[in-house]
Amino acid sequence: MLKLYDREASGNCYKVRLLLSFLNMPYERIPVAMKGGKNVVDGSYLQLNPRGQIPTLVDGDTTLWGSTAILCYLAARHDETSGWLPREPARLGEVMQWLELAQNEILNGLFRARAIVKFGLPGDLEAAQQTAQRALGVLESRLATQPWLAGSGPTIADIACFPYAALAVEGKVDIAPCTGVAQWIGRIKSLDRFVGMPGI
Repeated sequence: MLKLYDREASGNCYKVRLLLSFLNMPYERIPVAMKGGKNVVDGSYLQLNPRGQIPTLVDGDTTLWGSTAILCYLAARHDETSGWLPREPARLGEVMQWLELAQNEILNGLFRARAIVKFGLPGDLEAAQQTAQRALGVLESRLATQPWLAGSGPTIADIACFPYAALAVEGKVDIAPCTGVAQWIGRIKSLDRFVGMPGI
């Protein structure tokens, strides 16, 4: 059975749990605690993930860390329909460009603002909120006219960008002006086998 090292309040871990639910795949959750803003891990965990971060996935002989890598792996390995990670080059490229947004403006904006406000991590809240607004603007540029980020149906692009947009209020970031983003959040929540997390 798959093993997922994660934490309930982590949006990055939630991305993986959400895709596993959409794929209807059973897995074992192994919680990783946080103390003083850092993950509580030992040497055996660092052998799995030398970064000491979460999430980490173990699938038989395959061990992967980082939500982006895990999403790509699960969709490529376990999604027979190829819907979550398209194989056609142009659509695959579309998905990847939104994963870039998730790992840049969303991480440095929406993620960081939430970490500062909710978990008391150090950082420049105003700068993070400004970056968060830029991230929301990029999402809105697509979602104001299209239901999904890449193509005509949901992909891992949507999963990668969704949690921290949906948790924006926890970083004191207002998404009210972004009606396309708000409607997209609602569409994701209405998908079959959707699961939430604290705050969503």
